[in-house]
Amino acid sequence: MNIIEKLAKPIILGGKIIPNRLILAPMAGLTHIAFRALLEEIGGCGLMYMEMCGASALPNENRNHSPVFKWRDEEAPRLVCQIVGSEPGIMANAAERIEKEGFFGVDLNFGCSVAAICKKNSGADILRDPDRAVAIVEAVRSSVSIPLSVKFRTGWEDDPEKAALLGQGMEKAGADFFIFHPRVAPDRRTRPPRMDHIRVLKESVNIPVFGNGDVFTRQDCHKMFETTGCDGIALGRAAIAKPWIFKEWINGIDLSPEIYLRVAMRLTYLLEEYNEPVRAVRLFKKWAVYFAASFVYGHSIRPKLCRGENMDEIRKNLMEILDPAPEISERPSTHLFTV
Repeated sequence: MNIIEKLAKPIILGGKIIPNRLILAPMAGLTHIAFRALLEEIGGCGLMYMEMCGASALPNENRNHSPVFKWRDEEAPRLVCQIVGSEPGIMANAAERIEKEGFFGVDLNFGCSVAAICKKNSGADILRDPDRAVAIVEAVRSSVSIPLSVKFRTGWEDDPEKAALLGQGMEKAGADFFIFHPRVAPDRRTRPPRMDHIRVLKESVNIPVFGNGDVFTRQDCHKMFETTGCDGIALGRAAIAKPWIFKEWINGIDLSPEIYLRVAMRLTYLLEEYNEPVRAVRLFKKWAVYFAASFVYGHSIRPKLCRGENMDEIRKNLMEILDPAPEISERPSTHLFTV
């Protein structure tokens, strides 16, 4: 079976079928409603994830006013809401709201290593206490029937066996599938992910495992499948940089360079549709850093893309910069992702 056939094969997650093995990983400030609308217009994505949502606020959150807990009704059956928190009961209450709203599933964030999150004993900090992690999974599982995923890292030590044991515990507690990022929590992205860690986890559990981390090309995708035995791949930064990547890989095609201008322009209008003007511009500039990484001279293109105080100015910049498209790099410049 070649890579296209592998990616295009449907998979059952928690009793629900998704059409292929490529899914959108959750990213704060990036996998928002406007970006997801763009993604669905292009097509190819098997399952989408929202931005991270705070569990304590979620039960009373107003979707018409929340900057992150916002969605289109038609996307809910293909959408997972990721929650972050530290207490089993609070996480369970948030999951109940998610199920009530008709989402595909709920995801538990046990991977975010940002200091502000870990200081609240949430995100990757939970990996310090495997019993608490299992208790949260158990509490959420007992509260909802929708698919339950967990996105987590290797841990705070470079020990995949510990991660595998935790995976077994969370599977027993009711997790339906995992998104696994094979880096230790203190390592934001300074070192390459350890694909062998994914293999260790996959061989230790009986539920699907989606690999995540530094998959930017078809070759990266093929390597992750072949070396880890994972069931699918969750694309984060690659999907933000090239929202059409799902369509290309699933269909085994290469879209023409004009896609860069067309997609960037379309996103400006979607951002305006779902956000007030100042926030729309701010979100575009956050996205533009990843988008610029696709070009050979991305470091000089990024500030040009981010010029402008309103969308009309930004659209003028896009026409000047992307018509025609600049030279495209074989791999995105990951240095730009940390700007």
